[in-house]
Amino acid sequence: MLKTLLTLIATLLLATTAAFAAVDVNTATEAELDGIKGIGPGLSGRIIEERKSAPFKDWADFIGRVGGVGNKTAVNFSKEGLTVNGKKYSAAAAAKAEAKNKQKNASAQATDRKARSSTEKETATPAAAPTAPGPAASASKN
Repeated sequence: MLKTLLTLIATLLLATTAAFAAVDVNTATEAELDGIKGIGPGLSGRIIEERKSAPFKDWADFIGRVGGVGNKTAVNFSKEGLTVNGKKYSAAAAAKAEAKNKQKNASAQATDRKARSSTEKETATPAAAPTAPGPAASASKN
């Protein structure tokens, strides 16, 4: 009886530990990613596709590269057990991601301004010189 009870307790502890085990975004299978609340087949597919180009360095890299994931979503994923290189999402990661996004937006705006400026210069043409009127055509033939 005691042996059965101890076996049952050990099994429950292992099951509970497995349920809260961290899932690392760089090594997780699609099924493991789908097991995180808030990640469905579409998002897990995007994560895996983006991961093929290079592993995620940190949470800021993950947020920046995977469309549809922002700071709020990252907090929720982290609470559910998702990690990046074994690390949970933190306020420092949020600040770093925010700074990276601001820098990215600022450089995109600067590039956009430069492109508009050069386009305006190219399309601006000097006004054509007025031409002298030619001989008037007669309205009727006599």
